[in-house]
Amino acid sequence: QVQLVESGGGLVQAGGSLRLSCAASRSTFRTQAMGWFRQAPGKEREFVAAIRWTLGQTYYADSVKGRFTISRDNPKNTVYLQMNSLKPEDTAVYYCATEKTYRTVVTVTGAYDYWGQGTQVTVSS
Repeated sequence: QVQLVESGGGLVQAGGSLRLSCAASRSTFRTQAMGWFRQAPGKEREFVAAIRWTLGQTYYADSVKGRFTISRDNPKNTVYLQMNSLKPEDTAVYYCATEKTYRTVVTVTGAYDYWGQGTQVTVSS
């Protein structure tokens, strides 16, 4: 079992920045990828960004490209999401997730095995 703990959420004005962190407890498997998803009220959980753990290949949703950056610290088992130029439509609960089995596609919720509890991000206009 792996525990993921997100932090860094909060309230920010449009145009501002936030940095989310997600620390994973020691796992018994080799992490393949970690991702960030978000869920706004009344909407389905959607992909935001992902990173392959070994090679560092990154993936982004079109809605956040150029504004968000995902990165990782392998020794710390931590993934980050730097969010710049935030917009009100970025308001959501942000979840991190980890993948223990390599999958070709990392942009869907079904690719991930463990999830954090989520952290609220609110962007005011």
